[in-house]
Amino acid sequence: MAAAALAVVLVAACGKTTDKPAAQNAPAKVGVVVLQKQSQMLDTVLPGRTQAFLSAEVRPQVSGIVQKRLFTEGGMVKQGQPLYQLDAASLRAAEASAVAALAKAEASQQTLEATARRNAELVEITAISQQAYEESQAAAKQSRADVAVARANLENARINLKYSRIEAPISGRISLSSVTPGALVTANQTTPLTNIVQMDPMYVDFTQSSADLLQLRRDWEAGRYQKIEGEQMPVRIRLEDGSDYPHEGKLQFAGLIVNATMGTVTLRAVVPNPEGLLMPGMFVQAQLPTGLAPEAILVPQQSVTRDLTGRPSVLVVKDGDVVEKRAVELSRAVGTYWLLDSGLEAGVRVVVDGFQRIKPGDTVSVLEVDLKAKQGPKRVDAQAAAANLRAAVQASK
Repeated sequence: MAAAALAVVLVAACGKTTDKPAAQNAPAKVGVVVLQKQSQMLDTVLPGRTQAFLSAEVRPQVSGIVQKRLFTEGGMVKQGQPLYQLDAASLRAAEASAVAALAKAEASQQTLEATARRNAELVEITAISQQAYEESQAAAKQSRADVAVARANLENARINLKYSRIEAPISGRISLSSVTPGALVTANQTTPLTNIVQMDPMYVDFTQSSADLLQLRRDWEAGRYQKIEGEQMPVRIRLEDGSDYPHEGKLQFAGLIVNATMGTVTLRAVVPNPEGLLMPGMFVQAQLPTGLAPEAILVPQQSVTRDLTGRPSVLVVKDGDVVEKRAVELSRAVGTYWLLDSGLEAGVRVVVDGFQRIKPGDTVSVLEVDLKAKQGPKRVDAQAAAANLRAAVQASK
């Protein structure tokens, strides 16, 4: 019996020794992606700041006491809407004085023109001297000029009376009022009474380095990228919290002068703002298309490793499912990919999963991975889960 038991133990030990090398010799499983050429739009992200499409500072054009404020602070106003009413008593008196001055000038004009007409008839029969005739004609012309001056003074008085009711110069959203009823305001004062901004659409001013612009021009000339023609190219906006703005803007203006201090060129985009989400002075990021790479090869960023000197490389699976290390040259990041300059070609299988199990020269088992497939997390119904838990507790009792 002892001999039989020893034989069983030896057979079991031999079986384990035989199975272990077989498990170790099995090829490691790795995930790969097959590189393909594709047309890729290239863009750049630039810092920018929002500006109001229209902005107006409301100031009085005549002096007076503020009687009423006729708007709601922070609300929307329309062009021509009354904002303030000033005390217009002195302005109405000035208008009445101008009306009387005009009437006086017109009456004097009638008298002098009648005299000039009579003297014109008398000078023909030499009843008066030539000097008297000329003086009467000059007096008639002066009276006509006096009437014109009086009429202009009346028009100016009426304009000033109209300015006693301060109106909105543009449509938009109005800010806080800097004065209250009873305050004295003066014509063309430095401090505005309030501000009005039009926020739909909005301007977004952003800057681009002149060095980046020169490199982009070199890439266009070398044929690496195709130039995107036209100034009405689309511009996408990213807000301060990292979220994407839902409306797409259009590039309106590209500066031609480099800022001597910053070494940058200013660009401007017009962006719709129907919900009023953008406000003047906000910091944003503008995503601007700069070129088109017609035969781009994109390498997943997770497949790239770097040595101590920073040189990038990837692991590829060549013919025979053998792993090989390849040095690459990368251009720029495109989302979660790198735009490849050189080192790989289309059709190469690049390892993206299972690095810790392989090294160059190993034979592997290949599984192609679709990195673009998105699998969202499963949603859990909290009420159903709670009901199931209560049922389990009751069943256990």
